[in-house]
Amino acid sequence: MAYKGMDYLKSKLASKRQRVNLRYKHYAMQHREPDVGITIPPSIRLRYTAVLGWCAKGVDALADRLVFREFEHDDFEVNEIFHANNPDIFFDSTVLSALIASCCFVYISADETGLPRLQVIEASNATGVIDPITGLLTEGYAVLSRDDYGNPDLEAYFLPDQTVYYPKRGDSYSISNPTGRPLLVPVIHRPDAVRPFGRSRITRSAMYYQKYAKRTMERADITAEFYSFPQKYVVGLSQDAEPMDSWRATISSMLQFTKDDDGDKPVLGQFTTPSMSPFTEQLRTAAAGFAGEMGLTLDDLGFVSDNPSSVEAIKASHEGLRLAGKKAQRSIGSGLLNVAYVSACLRDGFQYERTRFMDTVPKWEPLFEADASALGLIGDAAIKLNQAVPGLVDESMVRDYTGLGGKHD
Repeated sequence: MAYKGMDYLKSKLASKRQRVNLRYKHYAMQHREPDVGITIPPSIRLRYTAVLGWCAKGVDALADRLVFREFEHDDFEVNEIFHANNPDIFFDSTVLSALIASCCFVYISADETGLPRLQVIEASNATGVIDPITGLLTEGYAVLSRDDYGNPDLEAYFLPDQTVYYPKRGDSYSISNPTGRPLLVPVIHRPDAVRPFGRSRITRSAMYYQKYAKRTMERADITAEFYSFPQKYVVGLSQDAEPMDSWRATISSMLQFTKDDDGDKPVLGQFTTPSMSPFTEQLRTAAAGFAGEMGLTLDDLGFVSDNPSSVEAIKASHEGLRLAGKKAQRSIGSGLLNVAYVSACLRDGFQYERTRFMDTVPKWEPLFEADASALGLIGDAAIKLNQAVPGLVDESMVRDYTGLGGKHD
């Protein structure tokens, strides 16, 4: 087949890198919004720059609930490969990167013993041409390391039969690939026919609501200065009077004014203090929009209300989050299965057919942990279902609903 080539993939990565880095900056709370106000001078606004972590909260609220358990019906013993690659960090890093940037890539290589090594590469450092049927790449490109200035130190071009490495200093070299698949596997969040590399959890709408809330907080911060020290004025002061120290006039508890030669006296006044209520309502409006976009509640964003009393009530209030979690489990699980497939081919040095892995199923822990009340309800339901259809609810199904595993030999 004809390949696009490394130059095409490098230009493709360059066109997407800025967009990916933008979402990572929002997640890290490092993005600086441009000044759009028309009344507050830029020099004043810079002193009250707001920092808000709603995008990070929206990502973590889902990522922390996506806990990978294992592969069921593991005929090719791929669970051993993941157990040897620090699974506690690998799976969390894969899920988090996929949610932030819409996808991530797993670079597979072999160690001295032939066991596959798995390295997560974020979407700002890798890309490829995807096969829409299998979800695997037909060719790929990745920056495996960068120097202190962000320039590539080591690049790699992935083909089905070999991987070509391009170090910054030295000649290029290649390593044969016995799998028949590029050793760069994408793990994608919510792919579709229009966007095969998926969609980010940090949507444009979420970024807008956070930007709107940050502007509101900056305006409230500046207004609070005038709220704390209301502006005062004096009219009718003699022209011969000495100039007044504005700071002393602001904080002094007693001011003394005398009549002038004509017997006139100055009149003191105070400007109306601005109210902070509009900013509170604006912030709550932004929080409601953001929560609706992310499937969260206002409680998750710090607006305290009546706390739900049970897990079922929490599930009901987070229905959007639950559905998003189920979808993420299906799409990310498919990518992890592709990682397991290519890793098994590399370990055994044999090109297995992709259909041989269709019985291997990724299993996840429940999105919501069951409390004592939920355990009782599930137990009663299991008993009644097994009475109606003997053996319908087994240990595996109970674990999928409760997260409680039985004894293993």
